Amino acid sequence: IDPSLRLRRAIHTSDALLVSRILKSHPTLIHNPDTSPLGLSNTSLHLASSLGYLPIVRVLLTLGHDSPPNSISLNEEHQTPLMLAAKEGHTEVVHELCSSWEWGGRSIGGHDTCLQILLTFAGQHSERNDGISSNSTERILENADVDGNTALHFASSNGHLLVLRTLLAAGADAERRNVWSWTPVAYSATVQAEVYFKGLVAEVERRRTVRREVELQRESKGAAGSSVRLVGAADSEA
Repeated sequence: IDPSLRLRRAIHTSDALLVSRILKSHPTLIHNPDTSPLGLSNTSLHLASSLGYLPIVRVLLTLGHDSPPNSISLNEEHQTPLMLAAKEGHTEVVHELCSSWEWGGRSIGGHDTCLQILLTFAGQHSERNDGISSNSTERILENADVDGNTALHFASSNGHLLVLRTLLAAGADAERRNVWSWTPVAYSATVQAEVYFKGLVAEVERRRTVRREVELQRESKGAAGSSVRLVGAADSEA
């Protein structure tokens, strides 16, 4: 059997060990875009992410699939693995893809509250002076397909609330519009989902505001402390 076909079959059967063995023998096959008529040139990471196979996603990332800072896989519709994972509601894969780019593939269990996810990503985002985010996670969150849809659009339109929380906590832009000028919240599957989404956005922004205020207070205290004049021996004698 052709190695590229064997690799796709191994991913479909969720055999992480076999995937590792095939890629050890054929390292150049790691991306392995699907050139079949309906394959959309999806890479190995697209396939594993869409199926929600976290162990295989980790294997692929460890072996260098989509290594930062410049490599983000796009299929023929400009969709990223993150978009496909968000579309199918695979929260752990979404979290892995967001965290692996900047912080080494950490994973958390449960996701019982928005606070858990916020704590995982707290303080990890950096911005340039012009306000545009410069870290790699922001780059994959900002990627859009041919219709301008981001991973957050996919999660919203498919009603995956846990994925919404993960993406928002990671820094996804809730106001990003697609080519039809629709924001992610406009695609909410139900009225309840829309209310929940708006509540999440408000909660995330509130926590970020609190964090910024705390950081400013620390900076102010640090500046005040450094400006205190230390009285030396010479001053005492005077």
